[in-house]
Order: sequence, then C-alpha cells, then structure tokens
Amino acid sequence: MPVVGFLLAAILGLVFGAADQYLGSMSWIGSWAATAAQASAPWLILPFLIGTTQQRAPRAAALGLVVTLSALLGYFAMTYSPMEVHPWSFGRFTSGMFAVTTRGWYNPTYILGGLVMGPSFGVLGQRWRVRRWWVSAAIVAGVLFMEPLARLATGQLMPPAPVWTVEATSGAVVAALFVYALMDSRRASRVSST
Repeated sequence: MPVVGFLLAAILGLVFGAADQYLGSMSWIGSWAATAAQASAPWLILPFLIGTTQQRAPRAAALGLVVTLSALLGYFAMTYSPMEVHPWSFGRFTSGMFAVTTRGWYNPTYILGGLVMGPSFGVLGQRWRVRRWWVSAAIVAGVLFMEPLARLATGQLMPPAPVWTVEATSGAVVAALFVYALMDSRRASRVSST
C-alpha cells in the first residue's frame, strides 16, 4: 500500500505541473493566465498539502519531493508537447527536455529549489497535521501573502495586478483559517483535559 501514495503524488505532481505550464500559454482567456502561471506559492502549497496526509515526517518529506519533482517534470514535458504547438517526436522531446532542464540558470535553480523546498514543505504539512505547529501555518500563509511584495521589491511583479491581489488575499484568508484551526485545537485539548 505505501507505493500507492507515491504513485498518487507523482500523478498529482505531473498533472499540476502540466496544467500550470498550459495555463501560461492560454493567452486567449486573458493576460492574467500567464501571470497566474508564474506564481511560485502554489508550487510550495502542493507539497505542504501532500504532507498533511502523513503521520511521519520522513514519508512526508519523501512525498513532498516526489510531488515537486513530478510537477517540474510535468511542467517541462508540457513545454515540448503537441499541446504547446510542438509536433511530437521522441528525439525532439528528449533533446528539448534536456535543454530546458540544463541550460541557463533559472530552470536548474528551480530544480535545485524543488529538491530542498519540496521535502521541507512536506514536513511542514506533516507538522501541521500532527501537532498543529503554528510555524507551519505562518510559513504557508506568509508564502501566499508575501510573494506579491517580494516580487514588487525585486521588480518582478508582472501585470495584471488583480492576480497578485487574489494571491495576497488568499494568504490573509488562509492565515485566518489557520488561526481558527489553532484556536479550535486548543479549545478541544482544554475540554478533553478537564
């Protein structure tokens, strides 16, 4: 049965990465699609959510790594797919995949980041599930809320602005939900100890 979890994480990652890449190419639905596809926070929330399904930290870290690397594979594979206007051939696909994952600095940097952040956010998710660790909640809400500000500070805030407003608002909503869950958890533990 343990293999099923890894298989499901791999499939979820592939679908997420491919969907993110495809969303970025859907210019006919509006310029917001390309901007939304560039958001980093969902890539960190994904392994966190996988981690919340686990009781043990090592498995949460492993599943976080699997879902993140699978998402990157799905993203890069979609880049060279017929859906992205590339005619299919195995040679073209493999050479394109090699090029997109090794050349330049940004994609190799994303891959290295995934090797660290995937397992880390998987463990944060597990810690939230098992202990309602407030640090997990603060980091996840902060990722959503702070990405637009970080992009603004580094000159990488792409238009249209409503995309970033939605992301920051999502961070505030998620923070409120985490606070409610923490308060509810503490209330329940007080009731059970009396």
